[in-house]
Amino acid sequence: MARHQENQDNSSQSGFLFEESTNLQRRRLLATLFRRTCRAISYLLVGMVCYLLWDVFSDGIPWLSWDFLTHYASRLPEKSGIKASLFGSLWVIAITITFALPVGIGAGTYLEELMPEGKLKDLISLNIQNLAGVPSIVYGILGLAIFVRTFNFGTSVLSGGLTLGLLILPIIIIVTRESLRSVPQSIRQAALAMGATEWQVVKYYVLPTSFSGILTGVILAVSRAIGETAPLILVGAVAYIRYTPDSPLDAYTTLPIQIYNWVGKPKQEFHELAAAGILVLLAIMFLINLVAIVLRQRKQKTYI
Repeated sequence: MARHQENQDNSSQSGFLFEESTNLQRRRLLATLFRRTCRAISYLLVGMVCYLLWDVFSDGIPWLSWDFLTHYASRLPEKSGIKASLFGSLWVIAITITFALPVGIGAGTYLEELMPEGKLKDLISLNIQNLAGVPSIVYGILGLAIFVRTFNFGTSVLSGGLTLGLLILPIIIIVTRESLRSVPQSIRQAALAMGATEWQVVKYYVLPTSFSGILTGVILAVSRAIGETAPLILVGAVAYIRYTPDSPLDAYTTLPIQIYNWVGKPKQEFHELAAAGILVLLAIMFLINLVAIVLRQRKQKTYI
């Protein structure tokens, strides 16, 4: 009887081990399948990006020249250039960064470090998160109502730059808060224990430590702003202009709008000009990222 009971126990234990082994093999199979699927999707996306870049390079490289950078747009492809749109983009991005950086970093720092906990803080945080997902065309309408009509800036570079500043402001605030949260609490406690005020802790310890993460978010936000078209069309950016802006209140055009205008033309030469404009836009984004990376590395060396 005892031997029979022992055989049943061994049998049930063997069945349990077999079932556990089968479940383990199934999980491993699913994990392998998931990993290979993600890898295949990644390779597919990288391949698509490489194909698009190759297509742009092959069409645009022959048109890149000093004349292309120094001539204004024209109805004749061989005489067209991006001087007006290039200077317009630089003006707009300069105003956007000047407005959005101090306001965004300051607001994020206040919300995360200095503002008391409560329903008001939760409400503001929720609205900022919602604003980060609002379509860019809505910010164009907002810029049209506030900067063009209410403040009477007109269809100027200032209106376009401030509108794009509003567009990236929620992103900078959110990234600033997340970077500040990543700073160890022990740094704050040690500084407070040494007699530093709350503002001194933020200024001399928390912000420098989180500078790398904040700058990374700023790079992403500016990269989004430099390629926007819809908000600028609503606030009065024109597609054809024969001069460069001399002040923030002048009319302007930008590279994305000029590229969009060329793509809509029937001649193949204008499409190739658009590809050349895309290459210049990518070069500007690369230079902005390079400057930000250099600044980030210098700051990291300073505080190590």
